[in-house]
Amino acid sequence: MAPSSTSRPSVAVLILLLSGVPASLLATAPVSDGPEQQPGGGDGLYREILRDETVLRLNQLGKISDGEGFLERTFLSPASFRATDVIIGWMKDAGLTTWVDQMGNIHGRFEPSNSTEKALLIGSHMDTVIDAGMYDGALGIICAISALKVLRVTGKLQRLTRPVEVIAFSDEEGVRFQTTFLGSAAVAGILPESILQVSDKSGTTVQDVLKLNSFEATAAALGQVKYSPESVGSYVEVHLEQGPVLEAFRYPLGVVNGIAGQTRLKVIVDGSQGHAGTVPMKLRRDPMVAAAELVVTLESLCKEPSRFLTYDEDCGCFTEESLAGLVCTVGELLTWPSASNVIPGQVNFTVDIRAMDDQVRETIVASFSRIVMQRCDHRLVDCAVEHKHSAAATPCDPELTAELKRATRLAVSAMAPGVHGHGHAGTATPVLMSGAGHDAMAMARLTRVGMLFVRCRGGVSHSPEEHVAEDDAWAAGVALLRFVEQHAVAEL
Repeated sequence: MAPSSTSRPSVAVLILLLSGVPASLLATAPVSDGPEQQPGGGDGLYREILRDETVLRLNQLGKISDGEGFLERTFLSPASFRATDVIIGWMKDAGLTTWVDQMGNIHGRFEPSNSTEKALLIGSHMDTVIDAGMYDGALGIICAISALKVLRVTGKLQRLTRPVEVIAFSDEEGVRFQTTFLGSAAVAGILPESILQVSDKSGTTVQDVLKLNSFEATAAALGQVKYSPESVGSYVEVHLEQGPVLEAFRYPLGVVNGIAGQTRLKVIVDGSQGHAGTVPMKLRRDPMVAAAELVVTLESLCKEPSRFLTYDEDCGCFTEESLAGLVCTVGELLTWPSASNVIPGQVNFTVDIRAMDDQVRETIVASFSRIVMQRCDHRLVDCAVEHKHSAAATPCDPELTAELKRATRLAVSAMAPGVHGHGHAGTATPVLMSGAGHDAMAMARLTRVGMLFVRCRGGVSHSPEEHVAEDDAWAAGVALLRFVEQHAVAEL
């Protein structure tokens, strides 16, 4: 039921509005699917596998680390190989045929006989950041394996109409070589041969690490990892949200309509280095105050873009929807010579700009670059803006998104009566933008992609405090099971 005109917005809704979530996403609507006929008898929720075993395996994988007292598992590290053995065991337990490819990705696949359909790929990454939480990446891998295990124990694996494959990608975070998506980019066929010569901080190259671990480490071997677009029908990824929106909605799951595009800049501000006590204020060319002004200006530009941007009514490009999710961050600031009694001579800072609408992002980048030059001229300092990285936004496939929404509604409506905090069965599934990058960005170069987000406590990620409630992990497993049943299981 729609709220009355006199109803007052909840605190959660106000938070979401202030965070840039479009008002159109805050509405609720009744679920029209009706009661679900549960498969395989019982309630169809398979708690022992999709909840209890999933949680047990998350904890088990979360203890496999190269760090002492903290979680760290980077590309082809000793811990990654211990994790590989464990994941292969789980895949075999689900009835899958397993192998490890030439970039260290782990594959588990069921190939139905006489099927000519394109494969459904489900995956996420097994590597972590340093001092990580145990859900980022691992949740998507384990939920997928658990869903296929349910199909095996219920006899439905033999009724698959298309190949279904779970992939645990070897590298998404890019911690070791400062290059993200090594695993998924290789599968998608977009990993350049030059990647073999990229080195880590110790000078060890990707090629060195591959050879050390008995991989071929050649351009031809990379070519063997690539999947052909003709063999793949879709890719789906389950991932914790890494943000606070689902928690504000009080809803366990959300579907992703796209992954934000990203631009990274480096701003260099040169002034006149001098003695802090002897140069009068009016005669200074201080790059620190110029940089500080630019950082605050960037914040204003992204908080209130309408104050700075010119709207083109003909193209209609800057709507509430297109500006939603725009975020800008200064994450690093370096000053030289960095002494308390010296006016610095140079200040550098990084800028990270993300938006779902590429035209909005590009306009923000151009506007900020123009403002940098104007403000620097005003303060008599020299400035330069260097473009370090740019990636286009990745839209999720509308059909897969609709299927994931339906699967989510079925899962939540089945669980809501008995599971606290799972929202209302009649509440529309939240649709979110992802501000973080995921393997789905690389896989979108191979096939159409869909993503399912899982609520995390406080929106915290990349931290030991990262947490997904057991029932929310369960809900994700049920939703993924429903999706696979809709997408790839033949009806009797």
